[in-house]
Amino acid sequence: MALKYSDNSNSFEPSVVRDDDSSFEQLLKAAYDKEKKFKEGEVVPGRVLSVADDHVVVDIGFKSEGVVDIDQFGRDTQGKHQVQAGDELLVYIEALEDEHGNLVLSKDKADRLKIWDEIADVYEKGAIIEGTVIDKVRGGLVVDIGVKAFLPGSQVGLLPVKDLDSFAHQTVKCKIVKFNKRRGNIVLSRRAVLEQERDSRKSEILSTLEEGQVVDGIIKNVTDYGVFIDLGGIDGLLHVTDISWGRAENPQKLFRVGDPIKVKVLRYDREKQRVSLGLKQMSEDPWTSVQSKYPSGSVVKGKVVSLTNYGAFVSLEEGVEGLVHVSEMSWNKKVKNPNKMLSVGQEIQAKVLEVDVENKKISLGIKQLEANPWEALIYKYPIGSTVKGVISNLTDFGIFVTVEDGIDGLIHISDLSWSGKVKNPAELYTRGQELEAKVLHIDVDHEKFSLGIKQLGPDPWEKADKRFPPGTKVKGKIVRITDFGAFVEVAPDLEALIHISEIADEKIENVASVLSEGQEVEAEVNHIDMRERKLSLSIKALKRREANQEMRKYMDGGDSLSSSLGEAFKKSN
Repeated sequence: MALKYSDNSNSFEPSVVRDDDSSFEQLLKAAYDKEKKFKEGEVVPGRVLSVADDHVVVDIGFKSEGVVDIDQFGRDTQGKHQVQAGDELLVYIEALEDEHGNLVLSKDKADRLKIWDEIADVYEKGAIIEGTVIDKVRGGLVVDIGVKAFLPGSQVGLLPVKDLDSFAHQTVKCKIVKFNKRRGNIVLSRRAVLEQERDSRKSEILSTLEEGQVVDGIIKNVTDYGVFIDLGGIDGLLHVTDISWGRAENPQKLFRVGDPIKVKVLRYDREKQRVSLGLKQMSEDPWTSVQSKYPSGSVVKGKVVSLTNYGAFVSLEEGVEGLVHVSEMSWNKKVKNPNKMLSVGQEIQAKVLEVDVENKKISLGIKQLEANPWEALIYKYPIGSTVKGVISNLTDFGIFVTVEDGIDGLIHISDLSWSGKVKNPAELYTRGQELEAKVLHIDVDHEKFSLGIKQLGPDPWEKADKRFPPGTKVKGKIVRITDFGAFVEVAPDLEALIHISEIADEKIENVASVLSEGQEVEAEVNHIDMRERKLSLSIKALKRREANQEMRKYMDGGDSLSSSLGEAFKKSN
């Protein structure tokens, strides 16, 4: 007799496998021969003599027939018990004589003992056994293999299984890893069967795996840098950069351990058995058609996916993003923080400024969708015109003046005064101060507006060579003393230098010892350089000339002796 699953139960039910009559007769004869050797707790063969409504009479070769409860026999689809006179079966002797002197037998207990024997044989051979999941308990599953056995959660699959409920009523193949008949304890492992199957497939997979091949796998582990995928005996790595053509996201947000996945083999090192996998390579790289889909000058729609301090990244399609730099967000606003103008998830329109397919970069602009106010400046403020504005900022190199909303002009420090003596604009001007300036230059492409204050008045150096030719006597006030000389203002915004060597005939060691700021002096123009805007003066040359003039005057107006001396002096000179 052999055991198998019954049609109407989740547990093993014995079904009678009829041997030939002669062999069974021999069993009965042997039983009769040792009638006096029957013991309670034994399993012996028997034959059904009759079937009643509530019991079945069985002959085991004992001095009396035994009785088995009818409910210990299964029912067919019509509900009729599957037993009839002449059936042969194994029974368990519960009592040789009960209180009424009857032989009490049990088919159920015989079946169970037979099942335990068969399970023990499976365990000893290390064979695989099938069973049906009938319940979920703490720590695992209960599996019916003819008797109840425990399948721990850690042994359900190759990877941890979070949803054990999904195995309800499933038929599973397992190995018996622990067996104790006396305690009725059986522990199963489905994982051992899966590992065995995986190992048997590994050699086949290794021999057929090729680069470019599309394979199926199961997600084994998920990390920040990628996903490990079980290809059936060998693991492959799906790196984070090969998940999507778009921006790399945390894989832990996209994948779940145990899920099936289809990927492409990118690289396969047979020697080291390392496999690199790709998911994005399952579809075409979207950048191959970017040039034709997003030509320069076209207007596109997209969604803001990221904001940085230098701009906003806009997704045009999966795997294709463009950057709107802060400088391309507004014509007349100095955008320092992009999140003041845009927000993540916002849908916007932009103009394509430049496409770099090789480096996968697209430059976008928002301000280009509006008229450029800088282009109107050249008509509103022609070169040479005078404008009014308010000082918005002071720097070491000049003054920024707001001419209109969002339009600032720069007055460079060199354009504050013709003399160039302004060293710190903050000493003469304050933020918020209103002033006038002259338009010097407008650079629309670079958004630069150059203004000047000194140009409001005439250039003091204009025709200076006519006003101060060499030899001209000039008078002025000393405005600066330096180690090498003194600067003298000879006209508004026009300074001249008296070099230390031109102060006196005798050698001067310290300019400040003979001259002082604010002192008025007279000197003679020594040299003028219109190109470099430099005017050199000499006090000693003036004094020498004036002395010569006095001498000549004295000699021209004296007596004959004086005249003779004068003539002699003239000749000596």
